[in-house]
Amino acid sequence: MKKLEEYVLSIPDFPEPGIIFRDVTSILGDADGLELAINQLQEAIADIDCDVICGAEARGFIFGMPLAYNLHKPFVPVRKKGKLPRETISETYDLEYGSATIEIHKDAIKPGQKVILVDDLLATGGTLAASAKLIERLGGEVARVLVIIELAGPNGRAALPGYDVASLIRYEGK
Repeated sequence: MKKLEEYVLSIPDFPEPGIIFRDVTSILGDADGLELAINQLQEAIADIDCDVICGAEARGFIFGMPLAYNLHKPFVPVRKKGKLPRETISETYDLEYGSATIEIHKDAIKPGQKVILVDDLLATGGTLAASAKLIERLGGEVARVLVIIELAGPNGRAALPGYDVASLIRYEGK
């Protein structure tokens, strides 16, 4: 059986020279790769008692939903500003060039709930840190931050101090 890393395509010099883009869509495009990813994500939270799976838009939805389904837990999306129809709370965070705002429904997380926060990639950590803040503002506890790929170069873990961060694949560069 192949390792999960073997399903990830590496695209050199994208989006700019010197960057190696790690493409998770190649995992999604292979039934065995997708099954392996979901199984490994589920194994990575087997020791955690959680109430909710939360995913950051958009690939956090793709990987978080099967976990929620398999574990019979609710799934909560964290979306870009203006995409959720009910009352929300928002968090703005810095990007390399500018800023972004994400939102969560105000009633999505109940006080005291333990939440697994899922995304495809940890690079600078901005999206995941902002998502964690939203969960905590609603009274939830982030039990684990879980990603498929971690890029060590941008040091995204520094944006997530005090959080239990787990990644399935870790690359040393950007």
